Amino acid sequence: MPNVIDRFRSSTWGWLRGSLAGWGTLLLCLVLVGLVIILVKWIANLSTTYEVTEDRLILHKGIFVKSIDEIELYRVKDVRIDFTLINQWADIGTITIASSDETTRDGDLVIRDVDQARARRETLRDLVNAARRNRGVREIDMVREEF
Repeated sequence: MPNVIDRFRSSTWGWLRGSLAGWGTLLLCLVLVGLVIILVKWIANLSTTYEVTEDRLILHKGIFVKSIDEIELYRVKDVRIDFTLINQWADIGTITIASSDETTRDGDLVIRDVDQARARRETLRDLVNAARRNRGVREIDMVREEF
């Protein structure tokens, strides 16, 4: 079994302090409605865990019914990170992964509210490059030119 390098979930606390929706929810806590929103967000974040190994990104989904999906790191084409101004203050971000893996067939994998997103993106990027070197894989973009 590969060595787990990182294991994380989206951060409910990061979402609360790092987004306008989170701040609005905290304000709604004054009337108890926000507590329900926090509970729903916490359960949603609890239901998915992301695990990074030397050659895979593994998604563990579900609370009662579980599923496990994997993205081979050598198939990752791009790792993007997005921040709002509040996200930067709270040190959270949204990591978007584009790959040729079947997991992302319908669209990029978007991981929201990630603590220490910059460091995790860099680690993931380094692991992708190492996985490509180990497998002898190179990325070739095919662009069709029209005249």
